[in-house]
Amino acid sequence: MQITPYSAPDFDPYGDRDTPDEEGGPWIAPTASGPLAARLRIPGSKSLTNRELVLAALADGPSLLRAPLRSRDTALMVEALRSLGVAIEEVPGEGGFGPDLLVTPPEELTGSTSIDCGLAGTVMRFVPPLAALALGPVAFDGDEHARRRPMRTSIEALRALGVEVSDEGRGALPFTVHGSGAIRGGELEIDASASSQFVSGLLLAAPRFEEGLRLRHTGERLPSLPHIEMTIHALRARGVEVASPEPGVWSVEPGPIGALDVDIEPDLSNAAPFLAAALVAGGTVSIDGWPASTTQVGDDLRELLPRLGAEVRLEEGTLTVDGGAGVLGGSRPPALDLDLSTGGELAPAIVALQAFAEGPGTVTGIGHLRGHETDRLMALAAVFADVGGQVTELDEGLAITPRAMHGGPWRVFADHRMATAAAIVGLAVEGIAVDDIGATAKTLPEFPELWARMLRGSEPEPAGPAGIDLLGL
Repeated sequence: MQITPYSAPDFDPYGDRDTPDEEGGPWIAPTASGPLAARLRIPGSKSLTNRELVLAALADGPSLLRAPLRSRDTALMVEALRSLGVAIEEVPGEGGFGPDLLVTPPEELTGSTSIDCGLAGTVMRFVPPLAALALGPVAFDGDEHARRRPMRTSIEALRALGVEVSDEGRGALPFTVHGSGAIRGGELEIDASASSQFVSGLLLAAPRFEEGLRLRHTGERLPSLPHIEMTIHALRARGVEVASPEPGVWSVEPGPIGALDVDIEPDLSNAAPFLAAALVAGGTVSIDGWPASTTQVGDDLRELLPRLGAEVRLEEGTLTVDGGAGVLGGSRPPALDLDLSTGGELAPAIVALQAFAEGPGTVTGIGHLRGHETDRLMALAAVFADVGGQVTELDEGLAITPRAMHGGPWRVFADHRMATAAAIVGLAVEGIAVDDIGATAKTLPEFPELWARMLRGSEPEPAGPAGIDLLGL
């Protein structure tokens, strides 16, 4: 079998695709000219890819990740693990998704290195416990926006476990983990109210702690519980004994993490803007490869979109959303109050749909989104105001009052989901000018190309470098 070192994909957001001008100006979100009839396939889940990369790096033998996502977040994770001594190589894949990844863990993780987290929460929160298991200091830093993301819980958790962390009191990037090659483990209390990733990052490494880990969440809320369930499922699949004896408490027994060959599911949250498009433009959008059961929060779309007026069916692994006449055909979503506490990453797409609804609505349970790639509540309120809409911040969510919108600049704030929300609005509002469509490279580098083909109904073409298989477009 021929193997080659992993190389990050090219993240040029435009490439040979249409750009508004030769100076690299804003991306003008295309409007829909009629109902859709699109069928497509979405690349692998970022959440699953990065969890499986971490577990493979700690496993007791080589693991093969089939159809992994190739994006900026996963490339950053690959490079972070390689800097700790993990071998990650490309091997031929099947099914048009690009190469698979063969991950071979080292006998010992090595420190005395630096790690670029970019804007990836999974890197900045999953990798520090691994760095503590390595020998030598590991310096962490990232993009400018990453330095504003909450990290104090991870830093204080490592200190409580006996790990030296230098952050000059910031509780944020940059910081340095001084690894000693081992973590004792045992009892630990944290407040993970800001992100479930604080819990997942500790659970993923916990089997390698000398005493395992009994972790208790002390905060009043815990967002995105399905992501913790995803972590637990991935651990159990590799033979790790993990339990949750009561809500907010998890125990992981020490022991080996089994080597495992894993098929990575499509990223169902990345499917959200494409499925939402059917409700705006009308017609149908189908996503192939949709799992019958999954731990991904994107599967909540099967329940959410019917409440917003769509017909949804899952048949033989293909999810189809029928938006009927759509907003452009005079059919507006009903006014709803929605709780997205378990699936906050879907909020930008849902808010974009509610901006066209029959009346005012709310999205609540998403206060933790203030600490994501940007303060998403602030950002959504600001960009809708820029184009004539009305979105108002609440303590734990947003209130949406539909208004006639107009074209204008749409600021992304380095957030991929802000960019895809703009694309949804642009289907019905001419002249939405997105300042940084390249932000979508974080989890879906080919978004502009895939979006354009969905709209123009082009013939199918071979999968692109990030593994997108375009079917029947």
